[in-house]
Amino acid sequence: MDHGKSTLADRMLEITGTIEKRKMQEQVLDSMELERERGITIKMQPVRMNYKNYVLNLIDTPGHIDFSYEVSRALKAVEGSILLVDSTQGVQAQTLTTLNMARESGLKIIPVVSKIDSPLARIPEVMKEVCELLECDESEVLKVSGKTGEGVADLLDQVIARVPAPSAPHVAGQKDHGAVTTGDFQSLVFDFQYSNHKGVIVYVRVMNGSVSKTAPLKFKVSNEIFNAQEVGIFAPDDTPTESLSAGEIGYIVTGIKQPGIASVGDTVASVRDTMPPLPGYMSPRPVVWASIYPESQDDFTALKAALGKLRLSDSSFTHEEESSGSLGRGFRCGFLGMLHLEIITERLRREFNLNLVVTTPSITYVAELKNGKTKTIYSPAMFPEDHEISRVLEPLVKMKIITPPSYLGALMQAVFDHEGEVQTTENFGENRTSLTLIMPLRELMRNFFDEVKSISSGFASISYEVAESREADVVRMDILVADDVVPAFSRVVSRRRAEEEGKSAVEKLHKVLPRQMFTMKIQAKAMGRIISSETLSGMKKDVTQHMYGGDITRKMKLREKQKKGKKKMEAIGRGKVNIPQEVFLKMMRAD
Repeated sequence: MDHGKSTLADRMLEITGTIEKRKMQEQVLDSMELERERGITIKMQPVRMNYKNYVLNLIDTPGHIDFSYEVSRALKAVEGSILLVDSTQGVQAQTLTTLNMARESGLKIIPVVSKIDSPLARIPEVMKEVCELLECDESEVLKVSGKTGEGVADLLDQVIARVPAPSAPHVAGQKDHGAVTTGDFQSLVFDFQYSNHKGVIVYVRVMNGSVSKTAPLKFKVSNEIFNAQEVGIFAPDDTPTESLSAGEIGYIVTGIKQPGIASVGDTVASVRDTMPPLPGYMSPRPVVWASIYPESQDDFTALKAALGKLRLSDSSFTHEEESSGSLGRGFRCGFLGMLHLEIITERLRREFNLNLVVTTPSITYVAELKNGKTKTIYSPAMFPEDHEISRVLEPLVKMKIITPPSYLGALMQAVFDHEGEVQTTENFGENRTSLTLIMPLRELMRNFFDEVKSISSGFASISYEVAESREADVVRMDILVADDVVPAFSRVVSRRRAEEEGKSAVEKLHKVLPRQMFTMKIQAKAMGRIISSETLSGMKKDVTQHMYGGDITRKMKLREKQKKGKKKMEAIGRGKVNIPQEVFLKMMRAD
């Protein structure tokens, strides 16, 4: 959601003097190149500010639903939440999701309407929506502009006035985990990163006691003991300090370089501490799966190391080694959504200079076979043949869509086309309608987000959560190039849409696949038969261009010889098709 969180954070850093004006740049807390390019926040970023003799710890969080796990972790490290609502868009579905998470964490919520300087701002209407949502008075809702800075100083004052000071040994929003009377250091790990020189650097919220450099510490869950090589705060760069005390957010350099020691939700405590670990976080549940292979098997070790390092900065994706007959060794990876998948693969390409083959994204299916066995399927290439299956179970999502009523009819048709079932419809504010529905996760991935945005001209918003599973009527569809199945293009599709999906995939591949030296077929196969086919003609070279005049039969002989050569090339296997990396990426992305 582009509600201006990072822009508002910029103004806060300016007003508090955390960053000098000459060093300011847009989205200063969005340190990754991808974040700046796309204008979105991918990683939460903590920063410490000093304002009117108070210390404020701010965490800028992502807004997209795929990164809600980042938000949930940030909420456990703070006492209050600024609920930012765009005055040009109003309350969105993701606003409700974030609000519920903040309420469950027991945080003090400060409602703020942003972008009040915009000519498209609907301040009175949006103020009313926020008040109805929070059941509060309009005087409690603040108005700011991250672009001009209007109202930001007042917001900082209200943060100081409304948000309670940290109190150890409670975790924000959680019941007391037991009275800590020893005063020994305890902290909750809410994030971490890896440095080649310093090893693992854990981001912690100190719950009890204090810690300083060289202090002997331990990870409660992994039971690893280490000495703190450095402690510090985020200002916003890593800034060493003498110590970190209860209520503060900061970092600890562990010096540990082995993978698997640090984990989000672990407790870093003094070696003297005898209390149980602090309440941590629920492990994220991947909902989208894709296999990632190096374009060259020589890069397998580099890919393995790259995934390990990315895992240290993003604990919400999983990876497990696997092998494929045609693609070689690679990894089956789990992600929180399609955007999450795209971000990780793009980071692998940019940050580690890897050329990758990424299979068509899929979800987890449970297939009950006719021989009585049950099989859990993460990859479409491993999906059983149609005649082997008794029934298949697939996950559903419970979804909320908030839209202006004028788009309701077209959205209902889109929901029907994607096998969705509307459960409730209710008016929301003066000019908003909220839909609650269930839909197969498979259909949500089939470009549903983009369709909703297109139909509603960008005014509708979506949030969802994975629900129970139910029986599905689906089949595996393979794509054949020059009579060879390409596992990366295999996918699981609805039986009733198999021919439509097959035709679409074949036509798209026909457009993006470079021509080869010989003519070949691109085909889609499902339910034991070819359901779509296209012919990609081979490149032609004029082998007679050096000939001038003479009998036409001389040219005909040369052309016939060329034709036989191409057939021979294909027959002896030299005609194997080389599919470039960009073709896999184009096939993965929606049109």
